[in-house]
Amino acid sequence: MSNIAESDRQGGLSTAKAAERDWRHPSERPLRAFILDNRAALGTLGVFVVMMAAFMIANPVVFTTWNLYSSVLTTLPVALFVVVPLVFVVTSGEIDLSFPATMGFASWVFALVVQAGYSPFLGILAALATGIVLGFLVGTLVVYAGLSSLIATLGMNFLLRGLIQIINEGKSTALVTLSQSWAYTIFSSQVFGIPVQIFWAIAFVIFAALLFNRHQFGAQVKIVGDNPDSAKQMGIDVNWVRVKVFVFVGIGAAIAGTFSTMINFTWWPTAGDGYLLPVLASVFVGGTPTWGGVGTVIGGAIGALTVSFIQTGVVAAGLSGFYVQFFNGLIIILSLLGHRWNQARYR
Repeated sequence: MSNIAESDRQGGLSTAKAAERDWRHPSERPLRAFILDNRAALGTLGVFVVMMAAFMIANPVVFTTWNLYSSVLTTLPVALFVVVPLVFVVTSGEIDLSFPATMGFASWVFALVVQAGYSPFLGILAALATGIVLGFLVGTLVVYAGLSSLIATLGMNFLLRGLIQIINEGKSTALVTLSQSWAYTIFSSQVFGIPVQIFWAIAFVIFAALLFNRHQFGAQVKIVGDNPDSAKQMGIDVNWVRVKVFVFVGIGAAIAGTFSTMINFTWWPTAGDGYLLPVLASVFVGGTPTWGGVGTVIGGAIGALTVSFIQTGVVAAGLSGFYVQFFNGLIIILSLLGHRWNQARYR
């Protein structure tokens, strides 16, 4: 009997050790931890790969030429500069719909400075200052005036856009000397056929990812979005954190508007208007849910890449432009369904 009891005891210990190995901390299993921590981004990447494979099969000639990818990489950075800060805003439990007008307003300031004969670098600084001021104004309205972020930012978008149109009367501003400046060479030229702006956008994404995942500010944004009351008890200035995420969107929108102007050598009163829905779609396709507390910067960047290729891919595949909206909706819904299936696990 004693031998049987000893055997049972040893068997129980073996079972306990096996369970401990199976449920040990994810940091002891690097690959599994990486997959769990980046489940949303990897899911978005899977959608992108499947979509590109379908486009490749539909028209391999077009999708094996560099011109197609060069065209996308020229305009993709503009979206990335706005998508990434919006991940912070949505994670904090808010939304910002004013960024298209902020893009237009900040790039307008940039165009005015350049048109007056000053250095484009001074114009970039002026645009950044404008983005910071507008972001702070929007954040103040939402946080300290107690307005709904959805309604307040939508109203600010219409207000700023209307102001631009009233003053300029719908007229554009051509910046013919911009192509001869060092600013254009540094920020908007090409290196070995690759648009330089994509490197700046990648650097911005990496910086934002580190800020989101490795810095105190990113942790505060997640805590505020998950439970503001707990954040206050932890000593976090909830209101100031929420204001800062709107300021970050203002900075990103100013950079995006400036890059857009440098790409086209022209400022348009409608600058930024076409980015509202694609940018929002990129954030949610990337795996950032609407309820706050959870987000992914890398997923948002991959989402922007996916959305950017939809329109180009649909037309290049031989379909008419009427299919673009259909595939936009299809990719968005499929991505959200996939993230919904995963979110209960990684939240």
